[in-house]
Parts: sequence; C-alpha cells; structure tokens
Amino acid sequence: MGLAAAKKLSAHGMNLCLIHRNTRSELTAIDDAFSKIKQEGTEVLSYNIDVIKPESRATVINGLMAQIGEGKVRCLLHSIAKGNLKAMTSEEGSVLEKDDFLITFQNMALILYEWTKHLKEAHLFAEDARIISFTSEGSGKAIRNYAAVSSAKAALEAITRSIALEFAPYGIRANCIQAGVTNTRSLKMIPGNEKIIKQTINRNPYQRLTTPEDVANVVYLLCKDEAAWINGSIIPVDGGEHIS
Repeated sequence: MGLAAAKKLSAHGMNLCLIHRNTRSELTAIDDAFSKIKQEGTEVLSYNIDVIKPESRATVINGLMAQIGEGKVRCLLHSIAKGNLKAMTSEEGSVLEKDDFLITFQNMALILYEWTKHLKEAHLFAEDARIISFTSEGSGKAIRNYAAVSSAKAALEAITRSIALEFAPYGIRANCIQAGVTNTRSLKMIPGNEKIIKQTINRNPYQRLTTPEDVANVVYLLCKDEAAWINGSIIPVDGGEHIS
C-alpha cells in the first residue's frame, strides 16, 4: 500500500522520500520500482533503514534538510507492517510474549508520533501538512493470531486523534485510513488467510478484496487542498465491507 501510494502521489507531482526496510534479496525489485518512479521526473530520496532507531531518523531528517530545506513536507505516510502474528494460546508452537507486543506497538503505532514530533521540531512540515496512517478493522474486533497487531492498530488510531488535536495549531491534519482486507504480503502471513479472503469476498458489497490502488487513491485525496477540513478521522476504504 505504501508503494502504491508513492506511485499515486508521484503521478500528481509530489516528490518523495521513501523509507523502507528490505533484505538484500528484495532490493532488486525495490530499486526497480523506485527507478520507474524517478523516470517520471519525480525527485526521490530513499533510505533502507530501521525507522525506530533514533540515528536512522536523524539521517533522514538531515538528508531532507540538505535536499529541500524547511517547510516542505506535505505528507507523512506511515505504512509499516512489522508486527507479530503469534497466538495467545497454543498447544503446538510459541505464544505471544510481552516483547512481541512491544515490538509491534513500537513499529505500528508509537513511531508515528516519534516521526511527527521530530519533523515538527526540525520545521520540516509544510503549513498545511497531512499525516496519514493505515489501520484495519482488527483495531476494534478480535481476530485469531492478531492480538499484537490489533492492540497496535487501536493505539495508532488513538495517537492519530491526539496528533490531530494537539498539532492542529501548526497546520497539521492527521487521519487513519481503515483499509479493507487487501491482498498484500502481510495478509498472506496471517494464519488462515485463505479463509479470511473467502469470507471477505462474500461479505464485501462489490464481491472483491480492496486493492493497494484503492487505498492509494484516498491517500491522494487526503493530500488535496479540498481535504483540509478532514482531521482526526478513521476513514473506511473498503467498498462498504465494514457495514456488512
């Protein structure tokens, strides 16, 4: 979803700073995708780093300062899917531990505030900046093997609402997109994903899964001037999946 959003924003004239975490074996495909974006005339900074490390954040902020100067970051998009999918109880394998919750929470929730805070302190946000993150229906319902992610998503939504309130005097808007079930690598890692996909197709009014491009379209809409009065919202982007 993050890459789809990057492509959409690039197509509408936004330059990009792409922060990702990939193994060496994945880099060829990632670099190819980034190269295609650059070929469209988009300026791209990219960092293959661990976003939760303070030194990584400093590297990116210094790079942005050198490249664009102050007051230019129009959108901060959080699209991190690093979480634990262990069960709470199991007769066969390992179960969730405290550290599993903490790692998931740090990557999928708390880091949004950390980056917002430090970008603001560096005066990098534009006067009408947008902070957008991806949540899921699991933030408010129990799903097997999803407890760590579910709690992190609920926290992400709460942090977003607080950012929307407390950073509003600085021109910042913050919203969460609640994507429908989307056929991503993250979905395939959830135990029982085949059953989830089948149930979702039957449940969705349009009888299909959400696509990354569906979500990217709404990221773009939230970045438009006309979306300035949308703040502190959890926005379902699922074709009506949540109403059924």
